[in-house]
Order: sequence, then C-alpha cells, then structure tokens
Amino acid sequence: MRIDLATAPGDAERPNEDWLSAATPATGGGVLVALDGVTPPAGDTGCSHGVPWFTARLGGRLTELSGSRRDMPLARILAESIRATADTHRGACDLSHVRTPQATVVVVRWDAEGVEHLVLSDSVLLLEAPDGAVSAVLDDRLDRIPRAALRTRESADALRNTEGGFFTAAADPAVAARAVTGRTPREAVRSLAVLTDGASRWTDTFGEGDWAQCLAVLRKEGAQALIGRVRALESDPDRRGRARGKRHDDASAAYAEL
Repeated sequence: MRIDLATAPGDAERPNEDWLSAATPATGGGVLVALDGVTPPAGDTGCSHGVPWFTARLGGRLTELSGSRRDMPLARILAESIRATADTHRGACDLSHVRTPQATVVVVRWDAEGVEHLVLSDSVLLLEAPDGAVSAVLDDRLDRIPRAALRTRESADALRNTEGGFFTAAADPAVAARAVTGRTPREAVRSLAVLTDGASRWTDTFGEGDWAQCLAVLRKEGAQALIGRVRALESDPDRRGRARGKRHDDASAAYAEL
C-alpha cells in the first residue's frame, strides 16, 4: 500500500483551513480524511475559535473514529464527530449562527472486503478500477445552484444547510444524513484519491485533463506536483480568470494505491 499526501495554503499570510490525514489501523486497511474549511466573510460568525480550530478538531475526531470503529458506518461517524466537536465550544459560542465554522468532508475507508466512502459538499473522491477506469464521487448540489443565487453573502447564507440548497458539516449532526455514501468491493478498486476544491481545479476549473488524467498525475508525479500545477495555472494571466472566488485557494490532495 502506498499513500501520498500534500496540502498548501492559498495565502502564506493566512493559516491553511484544510485538514488532511491518513491512518493505517493495526487491524488492516486504511483511512483518508479531507476537510475544506469554509472561509467566512469578515464579520461576526458567532464563534471565537475560527475555521482552522474547527477543521482540526472535526478532522481529528473523524480520523480516530474511522480507524477505530469499523462497526460504525461513516455517516454515523460524521454525525458523532460533528456532535463531539460542537460540544467542545457549545457553551462559549453561538452554534446557530449561519456562518459558524463549517467544512466540506471526504472520508474513505478500506479493508480486505470493501471501500466505503462519504462525500459532503464540493470536495472530490476518485476511484480507479483495475482496468484503469476512473469514477468521480461528487456531491454536486452546490454546482446545481445558479451562480446568480450565490452572488451575495446573504443569498448564499439563505441556501446554506437548507433544503434546496447545499450542505456542509457545521454544528448539526443531522447533516450527516445528507452526505453521499456508498461501498465498493475491494477487488474493484486499484487506487483512489481525495481532493479539496483547491486541488480539483486542475480538472473542474482549468480543464487541463479529465479525472483519469488527474489521477495519473498523482500516481506519476505526486500530490505536491498536482498542487504545483494548479498554482502555475492560477498565476497564468491567460488562465487565472477562470477561477471563481479566491485566486489561490487552500489545496489538499491525497493518493492511495491499494
């Protein structure tokens, strides 16, 4: 088994709000966890701790439970991790605030029998079959919302974690039921990758290659090289206008060859 991980902040002057981790439990198999913290606009969020604090605690809890509790499905693990994280600051912060710290989530866990996955919001999971075919597991609810509906902070807030909008892991454990989940037989997966949207830009924003070609870059050049390719595209004056929002976003990528 080979696992390669890399993460980089979008701005060297700001903390990286992504979380990326891997675990190889003594019982066998492995776990990858990727969170992309949602950067709030300036102003009140109801929380004094901040997004990096939140992603570190939620990511740590997800990694621990995914590796140690094989009897718990990933949606239940996400719900428990959200609840435990919320409990650490419930007494000091307003967790009902629409901009309370939150994150996208990808968790993938494998053993000798199968590969389980959970995807919530716009990070990406790639699964490669033994014949080289690559499938992307996506939660595309955010992409289905017209861009005009997200143009202002207020309009985006109105669609956040609500029916007909999009969902992120914040303070409500019930959101775990909204995640895209599934299981694939172990023999049907040769390798896999997780990407936050700062890294998946290589394919879904800049169109440098399809998902199979993206996975090939990870295999041949490594996760850090893929992020470097994205940074070069973001800095190219002929290409950078394609990126929505931040010019440089926090970017994380992990590749596992099973």
